[in-house]
Amino acid sequence: MYLTSEQIQATNKANMETLLAIANAQFAAFEKLANINASAVKSAFEDSIANTRALLGAKDVQEFVTLQNAFAQPAIEKAIAYSKSVYEVATEANSEFSKVTERRVAEWNENFVTLLDQVSKNAPAGSDVAVAAVKSMLAAGNAAYNNLTKVVKQTTEIAEANVAAASETVKGLAKAKKPA
Repeated sequence: MYLTSEQIQATNKANMETLLAIANAQFAAFEKLANINASAVKSAFEDSIANTRALLGAKDVQEFVTLQNAFAQPAIEKAIAYSKSVYEVATEANSEFSKVTERRVAEWNENFVTLLDQVSKNAPAGSDVAVAAVKSMLAAGNAAYNNLTKVVKQTTEIAEANVAAASETVKGLAKAKKPA
């Protein structure tokens, strides 16, 4: 069994397409993170200017303390929103990477099984057992990979639920501490 130049070229093209898909997904994630960070810095700067002006206009210590306490709640909410946004971008990028990887692994497995079938046709008598053993090992490896993928997805779902629960808890604590 010899590889033809067309097969090598097709494999190289598929590998390059995979790399480009991953690079595009990562660039999009970096772009989103940059936008989130720029927005957060701009908002923090504007808030600090407004807060400083408000504090400078305080008539007495009580008003100064009241203003400081009033600034805490929006800051906490913005921090939570920022964290959620960053987490969403990271989760989305991870999901895209997983899709590309799963697709590529499936293609590789299909090509490998096809290659094994072609080799077994030209193999000497009695080599069927070895080919069957390799196919069995491949099937076991695929099953393990699928189980690992399911565990990672379940872990991600649990982490997302925990992030949502923690965000709600922090919001609840911040509202409970709000001055009356």
